[in-house]
Amino acid sequence: MSAAITPRRARHTAGLMSSIYLPRTADALAFAMSTYGIPLLVLATTGSAVLTGAAFALEWVPRLAAFGWAGSIVDRRGAAVVFHLASLGRAMVLAVGAVLLYLYPSGAMASVTVMVLAAATGVLTEFSYIATETAGAAAGRRAGPQAHRVQAVLLGIDQTATLAGPALAGVLLLAGPPSMLAVVTVFSLLAALLALRTPPSPVAPARAPKGRPGAGLVTGWRTIRALPALGWLVTGLTLSNLSIGLLQAAGPVIVVQHFGQSTTAVGLVWSAAAAATLVAVTVCRFALDRLGLWPVGAACAAIASLACLAAALAPDYLPYLAMVAVLMAADGGLAVVLRTLRSRLIPPEAFGSTLSATILILLLPFPVAGVLTALTPPDALGHVITACAALQTLGLFCAFTRLRTDSALRT
Repeated sequence: MSAAITPRRARHTAGLMSSIYLPRTADALAFAMSTYGIPLLVLATTGSAVLTGAAFALEWVPRLAAFGWAGSIVDRRGAAVVFHLASLGRAMVLAVGAVLLYLYPSGAMASVTVMVLAAATGVLTEFSYIATETAGAAAGRRAGPQAHRVQAVLLGIDQTATLAGPALAGVLLLAGPPSMLAVVTVFSLLAALLALRTPPSPVAPARAPKGRPGAGLVTGWRTIRALPALGWLVTGLTLSNLSIGLLQAAGPVIVVQHFGQSTTAVGLVWSAAAAATLVAVTVCRFALDRLGLWPVGAACAAIASLACLAAALAPDYLPYLAMVAVLMAADGGLAVVLRTLRSRLIPPEAFGSTLSATILILLLPFPVAGVLTALTPPDALGHVITACAALQTLGLFCAFTRLRTDSALRT
């Protein structure tokens, strides 16, 4: 029997690799390089903490606006189609941006080009992300009791991209913005091609309302309200994301201006965080097999809260890097718990809409973090991060206290 099972599992893994994991890898690399590379470019070009925070907010606000359409479109058209078109569109936008920055390497045109790139790539990336998450959730449902293993692999792919993306973007920026954008364009084109191999996902009935961007979010919000376990976990993680978003938005200012390091050191912080998260995801994968969702999630929540408080009080660069890495590792464990829970609970026919609503709620703190960074004097950022860390601790404590007896997290 075991000899028959092994080839079957090997074929299943190979199928996931070509249809889910490889497309997700190309998309995640394009996402990481653009997300972390553009704010670094703004700071390096302007030297302004205000503009860096504003750019971070500008990068996220259009992404949030895209969720009104993304989920409902994925539900109607299918994950593969949306993934392909979004990746192809992003490649075209990046190619145009690379040409413009080659022709106008500095001045007002360069600044406008970078800001437009931040907004446009953010919107398109959210469409591709919703599509890949929908495809990944479908793969998790097909895996049955091993759904958390699929989600751990997907999260590991994201963190590997976060590990490589910022460092690669920083190195390519030394050769000039067009070089970095050209490489991101290649990854986007590769994602568009691989998306053609993504299995079709369930689609909503043809009678579903069309043309209203808020319709999908309303459906998603109603689904979240009908699933208390998902709602409580999303609430806690939303408060946690305010601290994480502030560390991301203020990171260039803290590392470069406060600790006196280079812009490359900013990328190193997030590369180290991604490496730590990869380890944490691997550990959580086995811990979930033995302990279940709630104990692992509660432990990660406690570690994340303590690490964020320590990062806010870090006296110099190395302790700051270490605490951010621990924080993001714990957040990675929480992400595995969230992904597993939503793949179990959300109905397949409403997954795209509910996923959009969930991610929209989780990402709302990020533009707020950008605004906070822009409005806060650099010397006071540590106090603001401390206050957000306290709010994070309270939110996660309340969420996991409420979820302790919930049957959805006890298995």
